[in-house]
Amino acid sequence: MESKPRKYATKVFRYLLVLSFIAFLTLYLSESAGYYEYANREKNILTEKQIKEFEKDVKDGKDIKIEDYIEKTKIDYGNKASDMGKYVSNTINDGVKKGIEEFFGLLNSVIEE
Repeated sequence: MESKPRKYATKVFRYLLVLSFIAFLTLYLSESAGYYEYANREKNILTEKQIKEFEKDVKDGKDIKIEDYIEKTKIDYGNKASDMGKYVSNTINDGVKKGIEEFFGLLNSVIEE
């Protein structure tokens, strides 16, 4: 008969193993589908287009501002679910940070005495 801590550790290990496999599978499929190369190619095409436009403006003697050649496409993907996730994440972050600071403060006071 297994002890409770061992059962719990086995459950956690299996959960982490399945989670790791799913993450690996997701990354593998996105790489094999060519998503990363496609995204890089799109960036490269935009850059080449901007370079050509810049060179044309230099030849024409126009006033050149760097802001004119940088893409300003910022899309807001925020919604209530992502806002809630961000809030939960920040709350957990603050709690962990406070806990670590208190732990090391306590450890420091013990070492100094």
